[in-house]
Amino acid sequence: METIWSSVKEDLEGIIDEKSYSLWVKPLKYLHSSGKNICIECSNNFSRDWVQEHYSSIIYDQLYGAGIKDHKLIFKVSSAKKQSESENSIDNIIGRQLSIPNMPKKTRNGGVVLNKRFTFDKFVVGECNEFAYSVSKALANDSHMSYSSLFLLSETGLGKSHLIQSIGNSILNDKPEKKILYATLEDFTNEMVSSLKSKSIEQFKNKYRKSCDVLLLEGIHFLSGKKKTQAELSYTLDSLFNDGKKVIFTSPLAPKEIPDMESMLSSRLASGIITNIGKPDFSTRLKILKQKTAEKKITIPEDVAGYLAENLINDIRQIEGALDYLKANSLLMKKKIGMGLAKEIVKHIAPFKKIVKIDDIQEMVCKYFRITLDELKSKSRKKIFTYPRSIVIYLCRKYTDKSLKYIGGLLNRNHATVLYDDEKIKSGMKNKDAVRKEVEFLCRQIESKMA
Repeated sequence: METIWSSVKEDLEGIIDEKSYSLWVKPLKYLHSSGKNICIECSNNFSRDWVQEHYSSIIYDQLYGAGIKDHKLIFKVSSAKKQSESENSIDNIIGRQLSIPNMPKKTRNGGVVLNKRFTFDKFVVGECNEFAYSVSKALANDSHMSYSSLFLLSETGLGKSHLIQSIGNSILNDKPEKKILYATLEDFTNEMVSSLKSKSIEQFKNKYRKSCDVLLLEGIHFLSGKKKTQAELSYTLDSLFNDGKKVIFTSPLAPKEIPDMESMLSSRLASGIITNIGKPDFSTRLKILKQKTAEKKITIPEDVAGYLAENLINDIRQIEGALDYLKANSLLMKKKIGMGLAKEIVKHIAPFKKIVKIDDIQEMVCKYFRITLDELKSKSRKKIFTYPRSIVIYLCRKYTDKSLKYIGGLLNRNHATVLYDDEKIKSGMKNKDAVRKEVEFLCRQIESKMA
C-alpha cells in the first residue's frame, strides 16, 4: 500500500498546482492500513482539517483509479506533533509569527508556481498537436516571431496545461530572472475580489500589469458572465501588450464562442495565434503509452500496448488512469500484465458503448430535479433549471455519440454553450463534493440500466 500511496502522490503533483501540493499534500505520509482503513499522517490539526475538506475527494479518485476501492481514509496527527502543538499554545506564540509548514520559498521569478514535470521534452507530439507544440516552443524560445500572444484551444485532458506550463518552464530555464505569473481564471478572479475587499487593488494591478514579464492564464472560458473580471482583464491585457509582454491562454472554447463575453475582450484574446489541440490518433496514443510506462517504471507487452491505444480514445488522463490501474493490480494482486488484465482494465475504465438515448437522460434528470422537460429546455437562467440542463449536457457527452450541435439543438443551445456547460460540470465534480455525488448517482442510474 505504501508503494500505491507514493504513486498516488506523484499523480496528485501533476493535478494540483505546485504551491498547494507543497503546502498540503506533500507533507502527508502513509502510516498503515487496517482492513478497509488507510491511515495518513498530517503535519498538524489545521492541515488535517484542511486536507479532509479540500483534497479528500480527489485523493479518493486517485486511489480508485489505482484499483483501491471501498476504502476509508483516516487522517491523523501523530502524538509527537500533537504534543508539539499543545506546547505552542496561544500564550506561548503571542508576539511570534506562525510559520506555515512546507511553504515554498519565493524565487527570483517572483514565486511562480509551475509543475516541473511539464516540459517540451515530455510532451508527445503527433499530427493532432504538432502546430500547437511548434508555436508554443517558438514563443518560449524567443524565436523571431511576430506574435506575443497565444491561445491554446482544446477539450479537457489533451495537453493544453502541459504546453502552457512547458512555455513557462522553458523561459525560466533559459532566463531565470524573468517574472512569470501562472494562474487560473478562478485564481485571478478570487484575487481581484479579495484585493477589492481589502482595498489593495493597486497591488493587484501592479502584480499583473507591471511586475510580470509573462502571464500564463488557464481556463479563460470561466470568464463567461463575469463582467467585472472581464473589465479588469481587458485593462491588464492592454498594459501587457503595450509593454511587449507575452501572454498565453488556455480554454476549451475559442474567444468568440465564450458565452456572455464582451466583444472588446474577445478581440484582445484573439489578437495573437489561436491553435487547436485535437484528440490523439492511434499512433500518438501508442507513443503516449510508451512514454508513460517509462515514467511509471512498468513494462507492458507490445500487444497489450496496442490494445490499450486502440480502446482508450478519450484523452491522455484516461491512458494514465489505465496504466495506474495496471501497476496497482500487478503490485497488489500479483497479476501478470497481459491481455487478460488489459481487457479487464478497459472494461473498468471505458466500459460503456455509446448507446444511451438522450430522451432517457432528459427524463431521468427531470425526474431527479423535479422539473418538467419544457423547463429544462427553456431559456430561463435560473439555477434550478440551468444546473440540471448542464448535467444533461455532461451525461449526453459521456454516454452518447451525438455531436455538440445535435445536443445543443435538443436543448435550444448553441454548440459553444454545450461545451461550456460540459466543462462547468467537470470542474464542479473536481471541486465540489455535492456536484460530484449527484453526477455519480445519475451515472450509476444510467449504467445500471445498461448492464
